[in-house]
Amino acid sequence: MITAIGLVEFQSIAKGIEGADAMVKAGRVELVLARPICPGKYIALVEGDVAAVKAAVDAGITYGEDTVVDTFVIPNIHPLVLRGIYGQVEFDQVDALGIIETFSVASLIEAADAAVKAAEVRPLEVRLAMGLGGKSYVVVTGDVAACESAVRAGADVAADRGLLVKDVVIPGPVAEIKQGAF
Repeated sequence: MITAIGLVEFQSIAKGIEGADAMVKAGRVELVLARPICPGKYIALVEGDVAAVKAAVDAGITYGEDTVVDTFVIPNIHPLVLRGIYGQVEFDQVDALGIIETFSVASLIEAADAAVKAAEVRPLEVRLAMGLGGKSYVVVTGDVAACESAVRAGADVAADRGLLVKDVVIPGPVAEIKQGAF
């Protein structure tokens, strides 16, 4: 069982690879995502127990030096957020859509976790900075009130860090949007 995840976002691919290596060597963590993202940045995501994840993120920060863009450690990550990150989302009904868009991967994952924990919503898409000029976004669904509450909670997390691009709620989206035009 995953108890925590941690991420370091680097503005250098070379330092990102070095940082990812250091993160895994620093503690008993599993490297679950390490890749270049747009625009020429690199992310390293680890999972494990809270202490090991904290040690890994600290090592990534140390090795990343002045190339670190953003970081987080989230204890008790909501399992639906992980499924969204890993592309394992299933849905059959879309009443309303809530979208949170951020300037960094780390701030988006934190916002998505806050949103899903705040209200009865499910993430439909968690897009991590590929083909987006470095921005990221999450799309959640639920009833209108739940989407509004979730988006407000998630957007507040990103806004507090100065990394919110935009947030919207769409009640009763048209069929073409419901079919995944995001």
